[in-house]
Amino acid sequence: MNPEEHLSAFLTSFQAMFSGAITFLQSILSPGWRQNQILILLGVTVLAWLLHRVSGTLLERWVRSREGWKKWQLRGVVQIKRRLGLMWFAVIAGGIYLVMQNITWPSRSYLIGLFATLAAVWVGIAFAARLVRNRPLRRMVTWALWIYATLYFLRVSDEVGVFMDGLALSIGDFRLSLLDLIIACVVIGVLITMARLISTTTAASIRKNEDISPSMQVLAVKGVQIFLYGFAFFMGVKAVGIDLTGLAVLSGAIGVGLGFGLQKVVSNLVSGVIILIDKSIKPGDVISLGDTFGWIATLGARYASVVTRDGKEYLIPNEDLITNQVVNWSHSNDFVRLDIYFGTAYGDDPHVVRKLAIEAAQGVDRVLSFKAPVCHIVGFGDSSVDYILRFWIKDPTGGLTNIRGNVFLALWDTFKKHDISIPFPQREVLMLEDSKLSLGRQKAAKYEADIAKADGVFPTDKGAPAGPPAPE
Repeated sequence: MNPEEHLSAFLTSFQAMFSGAITFLQSILSPGWRQNQILILLGVTVLAWLLHRVSGTLLERWVRSREGWKKWQLRGVVQIKRRLGLMWFAVIAGGIYLVMQNITWPSRSYLIGLFATLAAVWVGIAFAARLVRNRPLRRMVTWALWIYATLYFLRVSDEVGVFMDGLALSIGDFRLSLLDLIIACVVIGVLITMARLISTTTAASIRKNEDISPSMQVLAVKGVQIFLYGFAFFMGVKAVGIDLTGLAVLSGAIGVGLGFGLQKVVSNLVSGVIILIDKSIKPGDVISLGDTFGWIATLGARYASVVTRDGKEYLIPNEDLITNQVVNWSHSNDFVRLDIYFGTAYGDDPHVVRKLAIEAAQGVDRVLSFKAPVCHIVGFGDSSVDYILRFWIKDPTGGLTNIRGNVFLALWDTFKKHDISIPFPQREVLMLEDSKLSLGRQKAAKYEADIAKADGVFPTDKGAPAGPPAPE
């Protein structure tokens, strides 16, 4: 159709809808069964509103009396409470319609049946649209389906379709109408919802498979999500007849510009894929990066979430995990060796000290017994004999500082019990008497005067130094 034909069809459909609306309003304003049905519907609306207030309060009290409900159950109750009025309207209007079908002519209850059907369909659409997680997209899909259902049951969907198809933007061979845009949004919303449901089910199955490593599970889930969401978007665009081949050159130019502008973002994305493939870091690993020590909570497309012992969550870019030195405490296994240093006095027997230190470490929880602790002398210090105590643990996620502190405390208790002393540096300060201090000051002053005479410097009356005597 050329633009003139589209404009003619648009004007014809608009005139038809306008004349139909005028005729309907005139029939309502005139006394008769249509007016009576409108009055009945108004009464049903008031009754449904009253029942909504009463039943909503009773439902809220009943839910508050229950305990242990899950979050999705509470959300379902909230959605039911919001639509109780519409549900009551559909039930009451539907009952009146069935009664009037048996005691009057069908035409005298047509409007009541129509509004009862619309109310039931609206309730069903509202609950079905909850499958769409994205709130703006969910609202758009809900309103589009409500409008379409209303127009369909009013039997004016074809005329409105022609009317909306006439509101179009044409640029050369490209034409985009309001109807195409709405259909594209609805189709994309439905396809994305289906993609989300499929990806959620697939992700749950992948995570339950213990034969797949955690890093490969994350990679597989991300790959499935990207494929399904991308497929849903392009299928939705193609479903409304939009040709994407003409955008190839433009998308290439945009891609080059975005490549320079989003260099860091792309680097993080590629680094995330590399991390998932080489399995160097996976969820649950305990790592150290600079001053950050914690375990990997999640691996995202752009960053890794590291949770520390004090509850802080650091979002570390994937590029830093690739380019910087990272200590993975649980890469190949969970065994971690810890070292602590201490010293004892020279009067204590080193053989006894080593034996007591090993026994103290073995008595601490989390210290592995099959990897026995060892203790060695590492040097003779100024005040003590220096030792190193090494022991192994298998749960670095439980913390390192706390286990070191427990071993130190065990050493303290053991050494105190067996009279092993822990030396510390001592200093001796000699305080001089006042007389000796004054004598020292006098000697210093006499020494300075002798130096001044040796240099030929003599004081004058004006306080300025005098030079050597002039020759006669």
